[in-house]
Amino acid sequence: MLAIVEGRYTAAFRLGIAAGITDILDGFFARRMQEVSRTGAYLDPIADKLLLSASFIALGAVGAVPWWMVALVFGRDLFIVAMAAYGYFYTPVREFPPSVWGKLSTFVQIIAALAVVNERSGSSIPAWPFLWAMVAATAWSGVHYGWIGWHALQRVRAQVSVRSTLPEP
Repeated sequence: MLAIVEGRYTAAFRLGIAAGITDILDGFFARRMQEVSRTGAYLDPIADKLLLSASFIALGAVGAVPWWMVALVFGRDLFIVAMAAYGYFYTPVREFPPSVWGKLSTFVQIIAALAVVNERSGSSIPAWPFLWAMVAATAWSGVHYGWIGWHALQRVRAQVSVRSTLPEP
């Protein structure tokens, strides 16, 4: 984030690539050594989203991406966290697995952020196709998570409704 704000785009690009490689290796070795934990399953995506959100905020701050794109990335994540918190505190639902669309969205967000930083570092590869792919993937995954959350809530309400109509033993 600091490298982006300071205009050191080549350094930011290299740091982004290094962060991606270490994240991939961390997951690979955790699975390979059977060191997968529930805590790690929660913390890894949180760390990824914090890094991505901070990167997009920095890119917005320097005018590399429009603020509405930053709001889309950040807003989608806040929406998902709010849904999970509601589910956790007000329903018996305790599992909030990532969807394939959510994983795809995160991947496309990473590629888009790297494309913007790469373009800013002097590359002739334009970032705009990656940004528009990111917008589409992020918006769709937000809609998809909303749909999943709504249907999960409806299943919980139906179960509660059935239980309340059963005679007491």
